[in-house]
Amino acid sequence: MDASGRQAHWQDTYRAKGEREVSWFQDEPQPSLDLIAQVAVSPASAIVDIGGGASRLIDHLLAQGFQNVTVLDLSEAALTTAQARLGSRAADVHWLVADVITWTPPQPYAVWHDRATFHFLVAEADRSAYLARLTEALVPGGHAIMATFAPDGPDKCSGLPVMRYDADSLARTLGPAFERVRALRHMHTTPWGAPQAFQFSVFRRTS
Repeated sequence: MDASGRQAHWQDTYRAKGEREVSWFQDEPQPSLDLIAQVAVSPASAIVDIGGGASRLIDHLLAQGFQNVTVLDLSEAALTTAQARLGSRAADVHWLVADVITWTPPQPYAVWHDRATFHFLVAEADRSAYLARLTEALVPGGHAIMATFAPDGPDKCSGLPVMRYDADSLARTLGPAFERVRALRHMHTTPWGAPQAFQFSVFRRTS
């Protein structure tokens, strides 16, 4: 699927479904919050949430005092949902409608968070482009928090195929410039009660 097709897909998804009608909805976005708290140096640390959409992660980060947070997503409709929910607090967030594989990062980031965007990149060229943006955006010594479906997780999401990873295969994919510092398994439960197996890995950029 090309960039215009990806954008149309996610625009249609967020226009057609309410916030709690998508499988990835979380009221309390754990373990993302715990992992960010462990690696963010200070409330001023620059954090980018890749594919953040309408996620409530941003609500919690603002409540915890983080001051330099960016949310990037293909879908303007998703970001509009998040902005409407936040009200006046939305002005404290940098909102970017962009495709991560063609995006030019406007600033360096200390923390790169991606819950379930990377696993949609099934073409090698798209994964390579993503990793180039990750390397460009993340400061040396910065941390990338990457969550994907685990090997026993779904092989499709929102009608699209995904790549499933364990911590080792994800580390090989990111390559030697990223040192894995933590990995954990997480069982997400969809709003309709279906379990989905995820892996979360934290990497430090070493070069």
